[in-house]
Amino acid sequence: MSTVLITLAAPDAIPPGRLIPAALVGIALIVLLITYFRLHPFLSLTLGSLAVGAVAGLPMADTIDSFTKGFGSTAAGVGTLIALGAMFGKLLADSGGADEIVDTIVGRSSPRSLPWAMAAVGALIGLPMFFEIGLVLLMPVIFLVARRSGLSLVRVGIPALAGLSVMHGLVPPHPGPLVAIDALKADLGVTLALGVLVALPTVAIAGPLFSKYAARWVDVPAPELFDTRQETEGARRPSFGVTLATVLLPVVLMMGKALADIFAAEGNAARTVLDFLGTPLVALLIAVIVAMFTLGRGAAMDKKALAKSLERSLPPIAGILLIVSAGGGFKQTLVDTGIGNLIAGWVENSGISVLLLAWLVAVLIRLATGSATVATVTASGILAPLVTNLDTGQTSLLVLAIGAGSLFFSHVNDAGFWLVKEYFGLTVGQNIKTWSVMETIISVTGLVLVLLLSLVV
Repeated sequence: MSTVLITLAAPDAIPPGRLIPAALVGIALIVLLITYFRLHPFLSLTLGSLAVGAVAGLPMADTIDSFTKGFGSTAAGVGTLIALGAMFGKLLADSGGADEIVDTIVGRSSPRSLPWAMAAVGALIGLPMFFEIGLVLLMPVIFLVARRSGLSLVRVGIPALAGLSVMHGLVPPHPGPLVAIDALKADLGVTLALGVLVALPTVAIAGPLFSKYAARWVDVPAPELFDTRQETEGARRPSFGVTLATVLLPVVLMMGKALADIFAAEGNAARTVLDFLGTPLVALLIAVIVAMFTLGRGAAMDKKALAKSLERSLPPIAGILLIVSAGGGFKQTLVDTGIGNLIAGWVENSGISVLLLAWLVAVLIRLATGSATVATVTASGILAPLVTNLDTGQTSLLVLAIGAGSLFFSHVNDAGFWLVKEYFGLTVGQNIKTWSVMETIISVTGLVLVLLLSLVV
């Protein structure tokens, strides 16, 4: 704690009149580099951090020190969790466990309940997987379900996308929420519990309920892709029960820690054990090891296949790790200039809801950069000093408000926008009417639910 106090107090000599321009120049530079020059977000965030320090008048040596300190602590705190999450997701996909969940839920659903089943599938698959991986995995299922059920591709696809997107933006162990939790020093178990509480109704509203109207606006047939799945039909898979239990294992462990912290006395043996098992690193490590047996061996994968699956899980997330860590460096540079303290003072005296402000900041950065992760890490950095006046529950709600804002109105500068457009065979206009509106509904619904929870938490 003493280090944090020193870091925040150091830049008092910087005139307040330079702090706001410094933050605006840094954010504007990041936006310009990502959107116009198409520079990788890692380089954009690094250059943005240097610009903030230069405009604020922070010595370059101190600016670089702030950036590297933030980069390192974020990589240490979040990087291992992202890597373990990627390993778990890859095992789930390669073992056929993801297919087993999808086929079981969809196979037991009537045409009327199919959109709800697809939302459940999207949420379950989205829990341990990154959005892009989950989307690629679900595409064959979405197309087949749409054709065999006779329902519109949009009616079936939007609920699945809503499940994936909500989990990506609001529920750890996804990179965005993890970065916000790390930056704001929020309790992961509490954030996870509140995140699930917000996520479920949000998925229902933005998924099955919205898709009823979206399917009337846009009616497209499912592409003639993935017509058969002969390569996997004869393969051995882990059972549905085993797969579901494995997917939920890290969630149960982290929630167990949160409940123990609330109900068990400090020093209690059960609380000590649950605190250890529910630590995010330990919970995900246990989940990966268990998955090697329940999913890997359940699918008759030998040692070589297991090693190959785990090895192939890491290269795709290298870019995400760099972006997230650079976001941590940018956050630390903002904190060390003192801009956060200045904004904190304004908010304290203005009467604006901290949660609403957090959502608005994330929305603006999301609209400008197109990246939910960049929006989350940047907004977390700007708002980090505000948490000193918030309790545990409110800090977790602040994480969720930022997460909700980071999903607002995906459009042409978002890679996810083009991914969905091309897979679904939509025009830009049709994609805006469906995917972009769905993302906006998720964002606004998430904010409303967070504000309602703030009345009781």
